[in-house]
Amino acid sequence: MEMTSRTEIDDDSDNNRGSMWVLDQKLDQPMDEEAGRLRNMYREKKFSLLLLLRFAFQSLGVVYGDLGTSPLYVFYNTFPRGIQDPEDVVGALSLIIYSLTLIPLLKYVFIVCRANDNGQGGTLALYSLLCRHAKVKTIPNQHRTDEELTTYSRSTFHENSFAAKTKRWLETHHSRKSALLILVLVGTCMVIGDGILTPAISVLSAAGGIRVDHPNISNDVVVVVAVIILVGLFSMQHYGTDRVGWLFAPVVLLWFLLIGGIGIFNIRKYDSSVLKAFSPVYIYRYLRKGGKDRWTSLGGILLSITGTEALFADLAHFPVSAIQLAFTIVVFPCLLLAYSGQAAYLMQNSDHVMDAFYRSIPDSIYWPVFIVATAAAIVASQATISATFSIIKQALAHGCFPRVKVVHTSKKFLGQIYVPDINWILMVLCICVTAGFNNQSQIGNAYGTAVVIVMLVTTLLMALIMILVWRCHWILVLLFTGLSLVVECMYFSAVLFKVDQGGWVPLVIAAAFLVIMYVWHYGTLKRYEFEMHSKVSMAWIVGLGPSLGLVRVPGIGLVYTELASGVPHIFSHFITNLPAIHSVVVFVCVKYLPVYTVPEEERFLVKRIGPKNFHMFRCVARYGYKDLHKKDEEFEKKLFDNLFLFVRLESMMEGCSDSDEYSIYGQRTEQSRDALLNDNNGNTTSSAVDSIISSVDSIVPIKSPVNPNFTIRSSGQTSSQMEIDELEFLNNCRDAGVVHILGNTVVRARRESRFYKKIAVDYIYAFLRKICRENSVIFNVPHESLLNVGQIFYV
Repeated sequence: MEMTSRTEIDDDSDNNRGSMWVLDQKLDQPMDEEAGRLRNMYREKKFSLLLLLRFAFQSLGVVYGDLGTSPLYVFYNTFPRGIQDPEDVVGALSLIIYSLTLIPLLKYVFIVCRANDNGQGGTLALYSLLCRHAKVKTIPNQHRTDEELTTYSRSTFHENSFAAKTKRWLETHHSRKSALLILVLVGTCMVIGDGILTPAISVLSAAGGIRVDHPNISNDVVVVVAVIILVGLFSMQHYGTDRVGWLFAPVVLLWFLLIGGIGIFNIRKYDSSVLKAFSPVYIYRYLRKGGKDRWTSLGGILLSITGTEALFADLAHFPVSAIQLAFTIVVFPCLLLAYSGQAAYLMQNSDHVMDAFYRSIPDSIYWPVFIVATAAAIVASQATISATFSIIKQALAHGCFPRVKVVHTSKKFLGQIYVPDINWILMVLCICVTAGFNNQSQIGNAYGTAVVIVMLVTTLLMALIMILVWRCHWILVLLFTGLSLVVECMYFSAVLFKVDQGGWVPLVIAAAFLVIMYVWHYGTLKRYEFEMHSKVSMAWIVGLGPSLGLVRVPGIGLVYTELASGVPHIFSHFITNLPAIHSVVVFVCVKYLPVYTVPEEERFLVKRIGPKNFHMFRCVARYGYKDLHKKDEEFEKKLFDNLFLFVRLESMMEGCSDSDEYSIYGQRTEQSRDALLNDNNGNTTSSAVDSIISSVDSIVPIKSPVNPNFTIRSSGQTSSQMEIDELEFLNNCRDAGVVHILGNTVVRARRESRFYKKIAVDYIYAFLRKICRENSVIFNVPHESLLNVGQIFYV
């Protein structure tokens, strides 16, 4: 007898993206229920382990490329003036060992990575978590229905808890919200700086191996080779990583095995006594000797943990458990062996510190290792560039970056994107850094400055996450924050000594991007406030009557606005200057929420504005910061599909008496309509009209009924007949033509404004508005059916 059973395995460990596997089990003979259950459990664990190992293997290429290439340049940047005492090598190695243990292993892999937003990592992902748990978002465009999203997870606090007090402290003053945003933007700008400096130092360090075997080659030749590799790397970005991404994990795994094996070889051949560096006593001895050089050398040791922030930013692709497994089994031990092997080599060859990695390679495998090192440097650079594109996309969704073109490079993986404008800017800046400095040491100083600032920002945000999201006891928060700040501030003080030796580069780059991002956010916020304060009263709309005081011409007018409620000012401006308006008016709001994604079935919200004979609707399209509102011909179709579905459901709900959800809506609609048509004396009043703003003009999520084919009767006419009449009317209007009406609000500084405000608004923001993409391009609006409504707003 043959039995077939289906077992579903949902691997959703650590609240990350799970993978559903369906297995067919064919059993040759019957088994009892208990034996079958045990066998199924065994198979589930077996396949879950295999899946976890697969994810851990794949994570090596995406997550750990940057961290893995650090051995190329750490010792040279630690001792740029040479090694004076061999014991210093042991002290430096001890610092490297405990830096890798405290920061990447304990802090990031086991603590920070758990503070993910449904699997998404990075500075802006932490900010999104905070925005959901406290009202700290500076653009208040959220609605209560947004909290009902399946991806909008949040926790509640006890009124007198420490978390509730912290939440109230953050929400009380707008200046604190702005300070939090600036902190997040600083971290974001430093990550963008990493996208410039990582390819520069990784590729230049890898290409420097040519000089070891050919000492007569000048440094200029190495720079030219590095620049050629960088140009090729950035020129291939538009293809995406989907086609070559399968190579990343094998290359990086081979790289880790090679550096680990070379480390073991060097320890055995040169000096195994370096293993005493595992004792923290040698850190004390190293720092006790004092001197500026000893302290500034910490800036070079800091490079051993670069790539740690990229580890968190690239978290979206894999479960946390896979990241942890890959680090503890492969990355961490191989890095320790690599650094220990280099230290053993330097104990007897202290004059080779400049090319310590390449000179410590056995001659028989020198060129294969050189090729793998170059490939690993390219993979590390690719991962950082991709993370930069991702964080730019997140900044766009938060209204903190000008509207640039975002290209989706993969049909399989939604996270793989390409930003052409940013790509070429990164390439130019990266080449300038590589050719301008012409020195690994100065690039290393710049790189260390960017990395340590991002770590400090993450620590401060994690303190808030532990309080508001995890609701940890304040002692645990203080312990984590204090220990992290002690280590990171020590490194930060060391890189401050090197600001004039290249450390100024990330500061200048970050300052430029910070100005751009903050000015753009300021302009976006002011435009939103203008629309909020100048939106049209419902009483004024209702007072115009069903014709809105104009000729209603056939067709549908889609009025794009940033408001999720109320009638925008551009609509009144439009109908004041033109004698006609379309038979159907739909206010379309495309907004981004502080969630990583909005499921397709929950994306659209539809509501009716005013009575039915007004034929006015609102449609809100919601996106998460990982979603891509790309050039999508389906957007208009989906909008109308949801509008028609709303009309059907509304007709059903009006007469439904056996469904709580629908009857509540029906009562609200009838009460609103009664309030709209008559007051107690039979007259329409403004107070009655104002009372419907929270009822008729309230968002109703689109949900399919249990039985969509049933008919609900009302007095004189069936609900389905009324529904068919309106649907036919909407279809006729759609066939008559769809016109897209967009607002073109120009923001200007007032004449009495301070000079810096005039510069920011009249020049920087105006320039960014001019060069960025228009709304018509973003929404894929046909040029022949576009109407722009111009306005000027003074701030």
